[in-house]
Amino acid sequence: MKYVRVLFLFWRTSLSAEMEYRLNFILSAVSSLLNAAGGLFTLSFFYRGGGNLGGWPWHDAVVVFGVFTVVEGFSQSVLNPNLNRIVEHVQRGTLDFVLLKPIDSQFWLSTRYVSLWGIPGIVTGFALIAYSTLYRGIPPVNLLYGLIPLLSGLIILYSMWFMLGTLSIWFVKIYNVTYVLKAVVEGGRFPITAYPVLYRLFMTFVIPVAFLTTVPAETFLGRGTAFYTVLGVLLAALFFTLSRAFWRFALRYYTSASS
Repeated sequence: MKYVRVLFLFWRTSLSAEMEYRLNFILSAVSSLLNAAGGLFTLSFFYRGGGNLGGWPWHDAVVVFGVFTVVEGFSQSVLNPNLNRIVEHVQRGTLDFVLLKPIDSQFWLSTRYVSLWGIPGIVTGFALIAYSTLYRGIPPVNLLYGLIPLLSGLIILYSMWFMLGTLSIWFVKIYNVTYVLKAVVEGGRFPITAYPVLYRLFMTFVIPVAFLTTVPAETFLGRGTAFYTVLGVLLAALFFTLSRAFWRFALRYYTSASS
């Protein structure tokens, strides 16, 4: 409960600061709608002439894109404001002050800030998912089932991003690596079966992009299996545990700005 109260305090102060610029939020909402329209327009090119993308009909592919939009909105609201600052803390020596606080340092670094600008993307993504599943006649309960692999995917993405940020303790300028991760995650806007076999293997077993978008989309559509849902949960637990262990290992080599 202590951490819940601290999280509420963190996010309340962040949102108060963000709301000083309300016009920016309106512009962000418009930008999210335009990005979604642009993404759907790009996706429609694969369906001209009655085609499909990797065996996925149009409305099913829209669900994948909707999940990707949710993931992107989550990244913009939570991951970008926090994890990109790890590098800055190491560069400026302010990580010392974080480590001295009477709270878990990984929790502080991961949740200290929240941004409003990703919320329109999250809302837009869920709207696309709801529209396409209802159009297909999928029972609404599937929307609840789909939240399990979606949450697992978000934890996987967070853990990978945090571990990359942790590398800044050894390699201070690590921004380029996070850009590579973002570029790979971009591939999740399309169903995994749309890619060649080698890309599928890479995006499933090396960087599990498939568990970020395609697996949750299949569950939303009622096509998912318990095996992949459980596997996604296990992968999320594994990646999160690795991020915790890697952070503690890295701190052994952090000499601080004053030592």
